[in-house]
Amino acid sequence: MRASAAQRGRPCPNASQRTLVVVLVFRTVCASRCGTVAPMARKDITMTSKEVTAFLDETSILEVSTIGSDGWPHLAPMWFVMEDDQIVFRSFTRSQKIVNLQRDPRLTVLAEDGDDYAELRGVMIKAEARLVQDPAYVLAIYGRLAAKYAMVGPEPVELSGEELEAAFGRFAAKNTAVVVEPVKTASWDHRKIGGGY
Repeated sequence: MRASAAQRGRPCPNASQRTLVVVLVFRTVCASRCGTVAPMARKDITMTSKEVTAFLDETSILEVSTIGSDGWPHLAPMWFVMEDDQIVFRSFTRSQKIVNLQRDPRLTVLAEDGDDYAELRGVMIKAEARLVQDPAYVLAIYGRLAAKYAMVGPEPVELSGEELEAAFGRFAAKNTAVVVEPVKTASWDHRKIGGGY
């Protein structure tokens, strides 16, 4: 009879896997019997509500995913502003994203930042869209966007009422504003790990 690796004095090649299985089984049994699971070693990297708002305030691009008539996601990058801690963006009423939201108000939006793993930050919001077609409201959103992005000239600019009307008044009635009303928010800030994983 051939001796096993352990009997020959050498470590079993699957020892670490077996240990992991035992730990996972123990955690599962404990959860089913005790209703709790010991916390994982990784630090909590979620943002607070204030951190989420601050992050969105300083972020420029919002990835907006709506549901197409064929069931496939329709993804588009959008400029946006914050209003009472809610995201607002605008688009032409005949655009695909607005047509999708008229049919199904559900959407998911994502804002993210960072290149290195230790610097990654992001906020993903599952939400329902509130569509606003009031031209005066849409025009006001144009004004706030112009103050955040270089829509008129090479730099963002605060427009007077007359300047705003002259620049975007003819577009307001053809656009719909989208107020993103959150259902569930997920966030992450890898800087909280402190260089770990």
